[in-house]
Amino acid sequence: MASFATGAIGGIASINAAGFYGQLVQPSWAPPAWLFGPVWSVLFVLMGIAAWLVWRAHGFRGARSALVLYAVQLGANALWSWLFFVWHLGAAAFVEIVLLWFLIAATISRFWPLHRAAAILLLPYLAWVTFAAGLNFALWRLNPAILG
Repeated sequence: MASFATGAIGGIASINAAGFYGQLVQPSWAPPAWLFGPVWSVLFVLMGIAAWLVWRAHGFRGARSALVLYAVQLGANALWSWLFFVWHLGAAAFVEIVLLWFLIAATISRFWPLHRAAAILLLPYLAWVTFAAGLNFALWRLNPAILG
């Protein structure tokens, strides 16, 4: 449920994302705008399942630090869309997505001893955020007048 709320908060910021993304100078390896929605939908499902598995196996009391870390990374995830798509802050969005990457990696490491399958379910998320960080950096550098 929390992962879908995060998706909704980011989605509000991304209402005009396809148009904004389309007007940016793109690196040759940039994916089409239509790809982001399906990818994020799958990732949010995987994230929700991962957290549920940890919670089901240990409860909040038994997995408190891991689940709090999970919630913090969800907040960071939602913030990125606002920084990039609404406020057009390319540098801040890049710094924030790097922080998000570390929060996801830390969440995976906290989930691992509690429920390995849950940790593994977060690996595609980490991979996508790795790619997205590179794309964020490239877009910021290619569009200094827009993403200053």
